[in-house]
Amino acid sequence: MGGEEQTREDFRAIVRSIVRGVYDIQKLRIQTGNRVVANFRARLGLPPGKRDSKELKKMFQLLQAEFDKITDAIVALSRSRSDLMRDFPGTAIISAFTEYSLMDLYLSMCDREAALFGDLKLIVDDQPIWQLFLKDVKGCGPAMAGVLLAEIDIHKAKYPSSLWKWAGLDVAPDGKGRSRRKEHLVKRKYIDKHGKEKEKDSITFNPFLKTKLMGVLAPSFLKSKSPYSEIYNDYKHRLEHHAVYGKAVKKEPGHRHNMALRYMMKRFLVDLHIRWRGIEGLPVYEEYAEAKLGYAHGRDIAAAGN
Repeated sequence: MGGEEQTREDFRAIVRSIVRGVYDIQKLRIQTGNRVVANFRARLGLPPGKRDSKELKKMFQLLQAEFDKITDAIVALSRSRSDLMRDFPGTAIISAFTEYSLMDLYLSMCDREAALFGDLKLIVDDQPIWQLFLKDVKGCGPAMAGVLLAEIDIHKAKYPSSLWKWAGLDVAPDGKGRSRRKEHLVKRKYIDKHGKEKEKDSITFNPFLKTKLMGVLAPSFLKSKSPYSEIYNDYKHRLEHHAVYGKAVKKEPGHRHNMALRYMMKRFLVDLHIRWRGIEGLPVYEEYAEAKLGYAHGRDIAAAGN
């Protein structure tokens, strides 16, 4: 492996560690936050259940204010953690040291998560693909750009379909969108703990990348009314009047929605592939549907591979 490639791989490995780490912390922060809210609701005698983001924000603002009062009192009294546990200066809402400790853990996670996302933004800001393309893609922020930098090696993705396959947006042999279904798995060899070669069923794509593209970036495109959302709306409208997927044959709306999301993200990956390969000075190839079949973008449903 040459020096340049080694440097590129090292960079991706570092970014991947930061990206995976910050999302691991985010997951733990959300879980801890759910425990904080559950305890808070029980303390106030409220029934359990999900609440909207505005109500949750008010809850955490109230808890933050209570936490700050206790912390100020602790600092003023110069108490140690052991003293604090024995004689806790609680409030009506945070009445025990364990509750205070849980809130302290949650806020520490919030600070660490924010710091890591800040570091990730600094790294992303320095990358040509961000400056020359992703920065201007409405709905795509530094965090998602970090995911793309970490999970995609554009030097290895020769064709747009290479990105589709790696992101799990390609078409399986049965003509359906790629998934974790048994019929979409492939046999891969591996060495077990005893040093013997064995085979196992394996997926063919990067599940983390697919989750972030379909579960985070795609909804962000729709919510922000990105130009990519127009691709979604146009394609979904076509599906509604399609002989196989249309309303007339009573296909589920969720099915058309998922198909339109997949198509939108595939168009984004084509644009990403063209710009990124060009920035890196690599050969840029048309997607198969255009180069071999003569389809224009969005002209034929079959070309989308749904």
